[in-house]
Amino acid sequence: MPVVSPRFDLASVEWRRVTDPDCTAFRVDFEYSLLGYDLPSGRLDMLLRYGKGGHCRRHRHVASTVTLVLEGEQFLKETLPDGTTRSIHRRKGDYALAPADAHPHEEWGGDAGGTVLLSMTASDGILFEYFDADGRNPWQLSLAEYVESWNSGKVYGTPPRA
Repeated sequence: MPVVSPRFDLASVEWRRVTDPDCTAFRVDFEYSLLGYDLPSGRLDMLLRYGKGGHCRRHRHVASTVTLVLEGEQFLKETLPDGTTRSIHRRKGDYALAPADAHPHEEWGGDAGGTVLLSMTASDGILFEYFDADGRNPWQLSLAEYVESWNSGKVYGTPPRA
């Protein structure tokens, strides 16, 4: 099982920044760090960090996901199957366990940002499904693609280009 970051130190892990100027519904701006992974078991551990006002892309977790808020806050707005939304607010120290095939959601940090640990198990190898600005045209990201993007120095989950 490859360990990418052998110490838990937010100041020393490698952070990669993701922005998406094509998204006008909210400001996509966050950082992530890969801690470790195990391709045969479908396991990936990562850190996600939001600055003030930064969101990640609209997505849903296909993998079962453990979330632990390490610093600040995490906000989510889930879109439920009937079209209504549900808001979730987590604070430093909050823990959550979401089953595979979670609802699509927007996700961001609080006024002072936020940092979360995500530990995912992708039994079919798929971590996330992303959506365009209208919540349509999904594309998936596999564990193997995530690891390959990390190892090659690229940003994961970029939208497909027509």
